[in-house]
Amino acid sequence: MNEKVYKTMAVTGAGNIALGVIMLVSGIACGIVAIVSGAKLLKRKSDIIF
Repeated sequence: MNEKVYKTMAVTGAGNIALGVIMLVSGIACGIVAIVSGAKLLKRKSDIIF
């Protein structure tokens, strides 16, 4: 019985670590895309006519 609990805890812990890494990478990627998009907008703000 105890072996099943420890195995479940190990699998859950590994899954949580993997999910955390994926969230970290996707968050960094989204931040980079936002910065690049903002820089492009600022670079071409003189071309915008209202």
